[in-house]
Amino acid sequence: MVSIKTDFCLKPFNTFRMAVRAERFCAVSRVADLLELYSKGEFQNKKVMILSQGSNVLFTNHIDHLVLHNEMWGKQLVAENDDFVMLKVNAGESWELLVDYVVQQGWGGIENLALIPGKVGASPIQNIGAYGAEVKDVIIEVEAFDLHSGEIRRFNNEECQFGYRSSVFKTEFKDRFFITSVVFKLAKNPVLNLNYQPLKLAFGDRKEVTLAEVRDEVVRIRKSKLPDPEEFPNAGSFFKNPVVTKEEANLILASFPSAPVYPQPDGMVKLAAGWLIEQCGYKGKRNGDVGVHPYQALVLVNYGEATGQEVLQFAEQIIADVKLNFGIGLCPEVNIYP
Repeated sequence: MVSIKTDFCLKPFNTFRMAVRAERFCAVSRVADLLELYSKGEFQNKKVMILSQGSNVLFTNHIDHLVLHNEMWGKQLVAENDDFVMLKVNAGESWELLVDYVVQQGWGGIENLALIPGKVGASPIQNIGAYGAEVKDVIIEVEAFDLHSGEIRRFNNEECQFGYRSSVFKTEFKDRFFITSVVFKLAKNPVLNLNYQPLKLAFGDRKEVTLAEVRDEVVRIRKSKLPDPEEFPNAGSFFKNPVVTKEEANLILASFPSAPVYPQPDGMVKLAAGWLIEQCGYKGKRNGDVGVHPYQALVLVNYGEATGQEVLQFAEQIIADVKLNFGIGLCPEVNIYP
């Protein structure tokens, strides 16, 4: 029988360490738990929040409804041939530990996504990406429990509607589907993705580079740029990199010829949000217990007892100044609740 706790503190369950409380909280370790909750009417016509590791969440207030925490663990090989493996991973597994595991097995596809905090179930929601790779490129299927119907549904890659740091689970179906597992297609003879500039610099013209070396270099780069949430509570990159038209990018380049720009396959251009924020003077800036990290302008940090409202207000100030100075609108990458 599942246990629902009341007036539950969520501080250990979000990396910003916001001491908000949930009216009700339930840890889910099996599909049977979800079926039991559904049979008791816990989901019908009621708000429900699905919480993973809380590494991409900003709580601005207490949560006045049920919070479901994913604690589904386990993984299994479901198919294999000479070139690929299909690995089914339950959604409560640690993403960081999964990357380490598949690298040890010699399976390629997610080594560039090393050290990204969170759980496996959150990876398709956010379509996590880093260093030239996105998880959508290795996802075959997402299995999820429909809180509205009480049924299990399987989404193929196309049905997930993956976009830049987005998916159908973050838009149309936000908080409707509790992801239970993800199937990944991983390569036995991977072609390494070393297109990201720091990786190019690290490995140069080397012909033989291992999965472990790529994973380790990504970890080194991330640690050099991003603060440890255990030391400085944060949710990683707070803002998405904006994607603009070529004409908008050229306007910026006319005034800032060295501005980092990244042409996209569809003709659009991705800008570096961190660079825009830095040009507005925010890198290392602090207001009370809220600040921008001195080494990475994309990261907002809770330096003490900042509230979610204070972090949000600081973010809105950054958005307004970037808009004023560059005419570019920034969007948060984190999920803001409630």
